[in-house]
Amino acid sequence: MSRARVARRIAAGAAYGGGGIGLLGAAAVGVLLAEVQLAKRSVGGGVAPLPPCADGLYGRWYGGGVAPLRLALLGDSTAAGQGVRRAGQTPGALLASGLAAVAECPVELRNVALPGARSDDLERQVTLLLAHPGRVPDVCVIMIGANDVTHRMSPTQSVRYLSTAVRRLRTAGTEVVVGTCPDLGTIEPVYQPLRWLARRASRQLAAAQTIVVVEGGGRTVSLGDLLGPEFAANPREMFGADNYHPSAEGYATAAMAVLPTLCAVMGVWPETDRLEADRREGMLPVAKAAVEAAEEAGTEVTGARAPWALLKHRRRRRLPSVQDPAPLGEPHPGSTA
Repeated sequence: MSRARVARRIAAGAAYGGGGIGLLGAAAVGVLLAEVQLAKRSVGGGVAPLPPCADGLYGRWYGGGVAPLRLALLGDSTAAGQGVRRAGQTPGALLASGLAAVAECPVELRNVALPGARSDDLERQVTLLLAHPGRVPDVCVIMIGANDVTHRMSPTQSVRYLSTAVRRLRTAGTEVVVGTCPDLGTIEPVYQPLRWLARRASRQLAAAQTIVVVEGGGRTVSLGDLLGPEFAANPREMFGADNYHPSAEGYATAAMAVLPTLCAVMGVWPETDRLEADRREGMLPVAKAAVEAAEEAGTEVTGARAPWALLKHRRRRRLPSVQDPAPLGEPHPGSTA
């Protein structure tokens, strides 16, 4: 069965019920979990600090009474920023600062991601964000999936929870960007054949995530093996203190991949959505686009005319330096508050 058909069947199982297709056998997943724990101990044995709180107002120097854009992050430890010690090193802070610089507008960040979370925790996280109708985010970034693979969650259940979260947010008027499941095959030292199994499971889930997100009105950016070359060349720099979560440099690499799509969905990215053939961009069936995106990190997939999707490789920009956020509720220069 082709990878596109597998991804489509997982997504269909999420939509219509049923067990769908398992990503890995229970025994294989159990061994993979043991390998991951071994990797976390043997590469350095450190313990990741709790994620620093980065909530606050970024780009507060953009005055003129401009209302801040509201950005929220949801997901697991990657979205929370576990592995770094400074708020400005977390993906939320990096994305908020980048969006503020491109939009030339203050950005209010709220991060409800939870280390260790699986996709079933998205219901709680979305409920937190939508609890106050007057504070609904303008855009949400979701990073989820790795714990679903390592904790044996059914892929159909996993994408069902994600699909529900995306549709709830879109119904509330919030734009959604999802960083799909990263490639667990980049974790060192996870050896063959488990490295191959981890990569296969991660990419199958990422492709299925892409299908349900695009069909729910969101956009995706594949994280895949984005950090693989950097991890292999500079493991001490790219891994965090526990040698499992990304370091500051690792999070910056991931944020640079997500930022162009985040800005594009808000209508402030300078590039157009015109497809460029020399950049291997095109319009494909959603399932095929999802599989191709899972194979190449940093690829954006957005919906077009059903059942088609746009596959894009947006040019990245270096992230601006991150200033400490102003506490939420503190007036920014030029505000009439």
